[in-house]
Amino acid sequence: MINITFPDGNVRQYETGSSALDIAKSISEGLARNVLSAEINGEVWDATRAISEDATIKLFTWKDKEGKASFWHSSAHLMAEALEVLYPGVKFGIGPSIDRGYYYDVDLGEKSLTPADLPKIEKKMQELARQKNAFVRKEISKADAIAHFEEKGDEYKLELLEELQDGDITLYQQGNFVDLCKGPHIPDTGRIKAIKLMALAGAYWRGDENNKQLTRIYGITFPKQKELTEYLELLEEAKKRDHRKLGAELELFMFSEKVGAGLPIWLPKGTALRTRLENFLKEEQIRRGYKPVITPHIAKKELYVTSGHYDKYGEDSFQPIQTPREGETFLLKPMNCPHHCEIYGHRPHSYKELPIRIAEFGTVYRYEQSGELHGLTRVRGFTQDDAHIFCTPDQVKDEFLGVLDLTKLVLEKLGFTEFTAQISLRDPENKQKYIGSDENWDKAERAIIEATQEVGLETTTELGEAAFYGPKLDFMIKDALGRSWQLGTIQVDYNLPERFELEYIGADNAAHRPVMIHRAPFGSMERFIGVLTEHCAGKFPLWLSPEQFAILPLSERFAEDCNKIKDQLAAHDIRGYVDARNETIGRLIRDTELRKVPFMLIVGEKELAAGTVSVRRQGEGDLGSMKLDDFISFFKGEL
Repeated sequence: MINITFPDGNVRQYETGSSALDIAKSISEGLARNVLSAEINGEVWDATRAISEDATIKLFTWKDKEGKASFWHSSAHLMAEALEVLYPGVKFGIGPSIDRGYYYDVDLGEKSLTPADLPKIEKKMQELARQKNAFVRKEISKADAIAHFEEKGDEYKLELLEELQDGDITLYQQGNFVDLCKGPHIPDTGRIKAIKLMALAGAYWRGDENNKQLTRIYGITFPKQKELTEYLELLEEAKKRDHRKLGAELELFMFSEKVGAGLPIWLPKGTALRTRLENFLKEEQIRRGYKPVITPHIAKKELYVTSGHYDKYGEDSFQPIQTPREGETFLLKPMNCPHHCEIYGHRPHSYKELPIRIAEFGTVYRYEQSGELHGLTRVRGFTQDDAHIFCTPDQVKDEFLGVLDLTKLVLEKLGFTEFTAQISLRDPENKQKYIGSDENWDKAERAIIEATQEVGLETTTELGEAAFYGPKLDFMIKDALGRSWQLGTIQVDYNLPERFELEYIGADNAAHRPVMIHRAPFGSMERFIGVLTEHCAGKFPLWLSPEQFAILPLSERFAEDCNKIKDQLAAHDIRGYVDARNETIGRLIRDTELRKVPFMLIVGEKELAAGTVSVRRQGEGDLGSMKLDDFISFFKGEL
């Protein structure tokens, strides 16, 4: 017998060789039908794999990300099986699960696929899924694995085998399809009920443009047809909300090939929106004791060598800038924090001055690959709402709590009410990725965990997701479509102050090292505005909207009176314009609706005689006639 410990600490005995699926069945048949994979002693396994020793267990279903990952990885194998039936001789690269679905990179030889071929592959996948073939794991020697794939003539699997150690190699088989894979997989193909192949793309083998380009097939599957239908409806809604589409329609921003890919240009309306966002945070920061600073867009290479950014990100940055002076090299700024370290270090500090909080809307530059650029959410030049707090070790928790409070205020002000916080820690198995001592890392990680526990913040923990210089708390935001985005971040850093030899004089009259807290509630202004645009479908909160009203005269002869009304509203800091085009009122209303302007004020002879405006609200229609002063009061009540 073996002892199995459940997440709640309960321990039960089972026969040696029992699987997670057997254990689920002992609890209930319903649970067993839903179990997709399991965590055994901290490692994700097939639910059908035999357990031969005492173990901790956690069962994963479709509700768990680990369950979805197993489901989608198994779906990639199912797709590969269908391809092998339909296209004999096809060779396979890799087929992982991704955030939403899966893909497989395949070599079809002389054949090629078009979108018209995808329904045929889907149909074959559905046929194979209905066979309910089990995913069978087989441990195999390296020699036997090589022999198997040499016989198939699959050079991609043979290349992958070169990097694997004998004794660590497994194959998986479902039906007649066999693949090199470490798993885990779901119990059988019958769990896959709804299938949709989404797209085709080209992908160089192992991401190297010197290698052959393979065909990448993206797909998604679900355990119920209803979920696939809902997902496809969500995609259609997401297309309507795409910030690139809305950004062009609302004239917020643009890109220019002559300026360069990934370098957004803010148009007047977008600049107005962005400026209000920045001013909101600047005013709130000043109330909380932050001091604004401004730093250059470039700096000497040595600054980033000192900070460690050059070693970590030098290859991903823009190429160095050489000056006429021999041996002098500058870089476009990839981070604001080294500059802020220099600001702190430019004069001595006493413990009585700390904490020192400095803030900057600083523009930084990183060379993202062209294939990874995406509207405002992945760019090469972006502005961070960066701030750095230099404090004593015993101030860290209070400062962290203050930043937490500010970040929550920002998110709630913008309508992001559903979010969780991800504690990102370093990977204990791969410490060489990070700088700094174990002692400093332990202190920093403990400070974040204790602060989040103190305020009862809902958190998840991810190993290996820390910044190279310190752990962080990332805010994972759910938008109106239920999609998750990483926006604001807070990081505790004991390392940069050490690298820059920053000090303060303590009460004991000795020199001490400050702790540095990095924080950015918006993250990147570009990314935040892109996400916000999609979240609210371009209907920005009233206080933020670039144009809060449009005045529509019923005839051109009322245009002068309408401009006077606009000026009266402007005196109350209410923004808008007069649309005096020679168009029907119906056309003017329709165009204003499409521009997502919150209020329309219609003015004709009757309104001017009565001293009123006829008010319409975007998406709602007629609100009736109001005296202008009454509209101003009503408007301010809506802010």
